[in-house]
This record gives sequence, structure tokens and C-alpha cells, in this order.
Amino acid sequence: MATMEAANTEEIPLRHVEKDVLIPKLMREKAKERCVEKVEAFNSCCKDSGFFMVFKCREENAALKECLTVHYNDPAFFEECKQEYIREKLEFEKTGVPAKNRKQKLPTSM
Repeated sequence: MATMEAANTEEIPLRHVEKDVLIPKLMREKAKERCVEKVEAFNSCCKDSGFFMVFKCREENAALKECLTVHYNDPAFFEECKQEYIREKLEFEKTGVPAKNRKQKLPTSM
């Protein structure tokens, strides 16, 4: 059944907005997770530098941009995000529940 789902996800036509907006948005979110050290370094520098962050955080900004760009330009990463988007889209069509609502955890004390 897993091969059938994989075949179905590749055949689903995507709209322009999905290819050019929604999947890249998912890519940005996942790339930030993969570059978490660079993101934290840049955020920390900005907090410490205040108004002068433009001048003081150039090195951290360049490192962050480089890390993110590597992921944005990786065709395998795009394909991974595309397949994840398609799985979420199919799940939404089945259940009617958005992905962000499905990922919420129930409170532990009821």
C-alpha cells in the first residue's frame, strides 16, 4: 500500500500557487529547522546589538543566508517538501482537518 500512496502523490497535479508559494513556504520552515544553529546565532546577535545589528551581525547573517540557500537550491529537498505537502493535502481532503490542527496535542490533564 505504501507504493500505491507514493505513486498517487507523484501524479497529483499542483496549482501554480502550490508550486510557487506554498511548497517554498514549507521549504523555508524546514530549512530554518535544519539551520537552527545559524538562526539562533543571528537572533542572539540581533538582540545583543540593538540598533547596530545591521553592522554588527553581517557575519551571522551571511552564514544564515548561506545555510538556507544550500537547502533552497537542493532539488531533493524541494521534492521532499513537495511530497510532504501532497501528503498533508491528501489528508486534509480525507479528514477536512488542517495539518496545523492535527498536529496539536491534547491537554494532559482533563
